[in-house]
Amino acid sequence: MAEIMIREVEVLPEGNIKGMLLVNKDIKDELEGAVTNMYNFRYERAEKQFKSLRRRYPEHPMPYFLMGLSQWWKIVPTNIQTLQYDDLFFAYMDTTIQKAERIYEKDEKNFEAAFFLAAAHGFEARLHSERSNWRKATVASKNAIEYMEKAKSGNGLSPEFLFGESLFNYYSIWIHENYKMLRPVLLFFPSGDKRLGIKQLRYVANNGFYTATEAKLFLMKIYSEEGNLAEALRVAQDLAIRYPDNAYFQRFYARLLFVQGHFTMAEHTSLDLLDKLEKNKPGYEAVGGRYASYILGYINQNKYRDFTKAKKYYRDVIKYAEMTGERDSGYYLNSFLNLARIAEQEKDLKEAKRYYTIVINNSEKKSDNFKEARAFLKANKKI
Repeated sequence: MAEIMIREVEVLPEGNIKGMLLVNKDIKDELEGAVTNMYNFRYERAEKQFKSLRRRYPEHPMPYFLMGLSQWWKIVPTNIQTLQYDDLFFAYMDTTIQKAERIYEKDEKNFEAAFFLAAAHGFEARLHSERSNWRKATVASKNAIEYMEKAKSGNGLSPEFLFGESLFNYYSIWIHENYKMLRPVLLFFPSGDKRLGIKQLRYVANNGFYTATEAKLFLMKIYSEEGNLAEALRVAQDLAIRYPDNAYFQRFYARLLFVQGHFTMAEHTSLDLLDKLEKNKPGYEAVGGRYASYILGYINQNKYRDFTKAKKYYRDVIKYAEMTGERDSGYYLNSFLNLARIAEQEKDLKEAKRYYTIVINNSEKKSDNFKEARAFLKANKKI
């Protein structure tokens, strides 16, 4: 897909850019290490630098937004399950909104203030939706879109300003296609353009500073969901290499390697992930342990024929899934299925029956898993 060029951006900048930290090269140089630390889950180092920025610019929304973003990346590795950081996340985003509103009220042409208002409301909408707080998510989304439209004045000045518009263009259509119950709500929002959204995301990913990594994250997920696995893997590899201690990027990369048959790299990546989990590195959680353990169980079962290791890893999958309450995950049920198959191959029919019974009790009746379990149990009724 061709890259979007500046000339394709709808609105060129107008207004005074004096005092805008987003376009300040010295601030970018100063924060480059902090942003890298944040995405590498070195939260304390990153936040120390963000707080230093806050001491010098106490009335600017940027340091509060970056502190909020740091809390967000403590939530992400848990599949957004942990509530531990919610209050602090919302506090920082609310402060971002308050600081940006004061600037915007004095100067409605201040598109940097509009950017932070759109960004903070947008992130609040994301977490509210994850928590099923649909009313709050809708209100926050409407506010985000309102300020996103006003921040367009900065599109031609910096890729950062284009990020929100790119997400809106893609996901407004995606939500309409995938969530029928939300279609009446979408009537109150402007129309989007999925193809343009992806094009804009690519531009931000290649040219942005503060938003480049977030743009790559969304591209990775979009390509994966749309079946463009080669492109998803390319982006995932870039993120995993750039941020080797980011558990979320690493497990996404391992899974994409695995589903595309790159078993050697998937094995190395999964072993590294489990090693970091055992060392209690920040961000390495049971969710990633489930992914890595399943990949290693499958490889040991089918590539090395090492059933002892395979069984150990599959049991770890079950343990991690139960720790996070994700018994409905495919890896969880398939681990029981593969344990049943191994037991059958090892002639331990009682053990196989035990595992197949779990499979049949937790599978849909028309699924292949159900049929396989039923066939075994029917053939081995006397055991």
